[in-house]
Amino acid sequence: MHISEGVLSGPVLISGIALAAVGVAVGLKKLDYDRIPRAAILSASFFVASLIHVPIGPSSVHLILNGIIGLILGWGAFPVILVALTLQAMLFQFGGITTLGVNTVIMALPAVFCYYLFGRLVGRQPCIALSAAFVCGALSVFLSAVMVGLALTFTDENFLKVSYLVVTAHLPVMIIEGIITAFCVAFLKKVQSDMLPE
Repeated sequence: MHISEGVLSGPVLISGIALAAVGVAVGLKKLDYDRIPRAAILSASFFVASLIHVPIGPSSVHLILNGIIGLILGWGAFPVILVALTLQAMLFQFGGITTLGVNTVIMALPAVFCYYLFGRLVGRQPCIALSAAFVCGALSVFLSAVMVGLALTFTDENFLKVSYLVVTAHLPVMIIEGIITAFCVAFLKKVQSDMLPE
């Protein structure tokens, strides 16, 4: 779901940089020192998960894990995702340096949104918590795909059909991400429930 260099227009790139800067500033302010190791592990998980690409038609898709990152870190998802995307851009040329702001917003903003939407639900009874976790994982990928489409469409209206393809191609990923997020929440509730929102 990375947008490559040379695709987006200048205003979209500048808007992405501004939004990402605000999100990272808020995330760093809200990220406690004792949660930095947790943030590092989640950044590494995001880095590895999004390196595995599965070809679907003319494009490819990959896991994002932004739902579980959002649930655990909230606004801390912004710096965590920025670090992983920067390493991917520099080491593997996924995305790019100029699109770093837009790519960060595309993946981190849905994570924060899902944190506020589902954070309180994952602390409840197991059936409610697992259902909320599944929807959180699926919705975060859906919102990221929609934001990719919006970034492309704001660049040029000819990208509208590509935007529909991006969302459609990520439907299987939404289901897989929902299942993974539900399993992670079930595991954390048993082992270390303090990692989840109260």
